[in-house]
Amino acid sequence: MKNFKLVVVLLWLPVMAFAQEKGKLSGGLESNTQYYVDDPKTGDFAEDNNFRTNTYLTLRYNYKNWFANAQLESYEPQALLNYYPKYKGTNLGTYAIGYKSSKFEATLGYFYEQFGSGLALRSWEDRQLGINNALRGVNIKYRPTDAIELTALYGRQRDGFDVSDGDIFGFNSEIGLDQILKFETSSLGLGLSYVGRSETLDISNPDFKSLTNVISTRLDFSEGSFYSSLEYVNKGKDVYQELGNIIDDKYFNGSALLFNLGYAKSGLGIDASFRRMENMSFYSERAMGSNIYNQDIINYLPALTKQHDYSLTNIYVYQSQPNLTFNPRGKAGEIGGQIDVYYKFDKGTTLGGKHGTKIAFNFSNWSGLKGNFDIVDRTYDTSGFLAFGKNYFREASLEVRKKWSSDWSSIFTIVNTYYNKKFIEDTSGEINATILAGEATYQFNSGKSVRLEAQHLFTKDDKKNWAGGTLEFNLNSKLSFFATD
Repeated sequence: MKNFKLVVVLLWLPVMAFAQEKGKLSGGLESNTQYYVDDPKTGDFAEDNNFRTNTYLTLRYNYKNWFANAQLESYEPQALLNYYPKYKGTNLGTYAIGYKSSKFEATLGYFYEQFGSGLALRSWEDRQLGINNALRGVNIKYRPTDAIELTALYGRQRDGFDVSDGDIFGFNSEIGLDQILKFETSSLGLGLSYVGRSETLDISNPDFKSLTNVISTRLDFSEGSFYSSLEYVNKGKDVYQELGNIIDDKYFNGSALLFNLGYAKSGLGIDASFRRMENMSFYSERAMGSNIYNQDIINYLPALTKQHDYSLTNIYVYQSQPNLTFNPRGKAGEIGGQIDVYYKFDKGTTLGGKHGTKIAFNFSNWSGLKGNFDIVDRTYDTSGFLAFGKNYFREASLEVRKKWSSDWSSIFTIVNTYYNKKFIEDTSGEINATILAGEATYQFNSGKSVRLEAQHLFTKDDKKNWAGGTLEFNLNSKLSFFATD
């Protein structure tokens, strides 16, 4: 099966935006279209409707301190492949009205919110991934001083064109200790958050509470070129679910620790992150814990690895492992981290040359939590808070960006990856791969440019070697043509 894409994006349409004495109306339109055809190698397209479109029309209205917004969505005749099945037809996706001033803000309807890094709560929209877990309810913010911001919310998560059955309660405080203590050169912030999920299940005489509590504490500090942040999250006891089924006599706590520090100055940047998660999956409906569409997720737990630019470097991509599971094998979470180093060799130096050279190095390593798992009784214990178990993923990469002249520039990338399919995908096999990618760009005086890209993946495992290439011609900053294979 092959597919052809047509993407139309019109954001903040000037023809739709106008100002009057009574307010300002603005909007945006985005349409993503694909046509699926039969392919002799990958197989025929066996589903209905080869032609599919996802369309989003957003309108926003502002009048003094008041605002209103709505998003109309259309998935006709069907949503693009691999989108959540409840996205179908044409309907009003989100809507809200609210009031905002320097000290007070209130929203009634659908809203997006994030506490801290998102370990406790984050609602957001990503149309390319098919995610929109906005909360429908009320969100109130109050800023009694410049140093303090308080947030209280209640809502239910969006689920298709409906909402989930779980009630979400939240409170967040952001306190600028540097302002209170009158620091002159340092920044110090304290954050405290609470998130509660209440869901009453259709189970006779359940022996677990409907309410699950999550508490987050965090501290952010920066001084000159140095910055750091620390966040710890505790998740109260929650009933265990497996493959969408509630096991109502098993309960487990959860926790997460995230530590980040870095240093940045002209020509040099270093950033390091460490994270440990244990049983931190958190859904507005417990039974959604096994869904593959990232629906009803309350918190935000992305993989902390380098985001690569090339197609072959994105074949073996790590996915974070926050879940506790005993089937098909015992896993309780993940532990690991990554480090990024950026450096620029100045012009006129041996490695910098006439135009300078930029390098970027990344190393990431992620493992399971070391412990003992009883698959039959569904019990476990970890061997220590910082103990590393089976290695899930390891990757090292180096990127070199070089401008050779006013016309020529190039990028060279090498990536070495270890990917454990057994634990990441719950299948079988381990993969060791090396990817080489290079590209060169020639800039014409007229503003046009041509870019050639070549890449190769070397491995004796899985589906063996891959090769790819792209030829791109840019007429200007707004129009380009490319061919890739």
